Amino acid sequence: MKKIWKTMFSLVMMTVLAACSSSTGSSLAESSAASASSASTGSLTGNEPTSMVVVFSATGNTMEAANLISEQTGVPIFEVTPVQPYTDEDLNYNDPDSRVSKEHDDESLRTIALESTTPDNWNSVETVYLGYPIWWGIAGWPMSSFVQAVDFEGKTVYPFCTSVSSGVGESAVQLSEIANGGDWKEGVRFSPSPSSDEIQEWLSAQ
Repeated sequence: MKKIWKTMFSLVMMTVLAACSSSTGSSLAESSAASASSASTGSLTGNEPTSMVVVFSATGNTMEAANLISEQTGVPIFEVTPVQPYTDEDLNYNDPDSRVSKEHDDESLRTIALESTTPDNWNSVETVYLGYPIWWGIAGWPMSSFVQAVDFEGKTVYPFCTSVSSGVGESAVQLSEIANGGDWKEGVRFSPSPSSDEIQEWLSAQ
């Protein structure tokens, strides 16, 4: 009799263990499927931008405008950065021996080495908001160095500049003339500290 009970008990335990094993296997399969689904969804979140703000800002004024544009459009910023950044002394245009004064007087010095001319996902970008300060009536030449180095083919470019008193002048036209392609629109000038409303009005007009 004891042997019969032992045999029955063993059969019951084997059935229970088999059920647990099946349940655990099912849970692991479901977990793996969920993980695969999550990984697949995650790969879709890295959408490449179709618009970008490209800005050279020596004193921070143009960057202020660029930040407002980025905030209102939700697009990323690429900063054009000289390998040798401009110091306050470099930017003293009243000093004939300052860096910018020498570069202004000698056009051969205006080809500025940049840290990078390859914005991330540049090939996917269709609209470019291009910002720069006005130096002696033209775009700050580090931006000219960037424009000459990059392919703008297939992109629409909206230039903007900042200046205390000078207007946009021919700066946008001059950049378009040295650019590698692109549909260049009329440029706009902002004060060193533009308001959010000014930025919004310009963006709405595009």
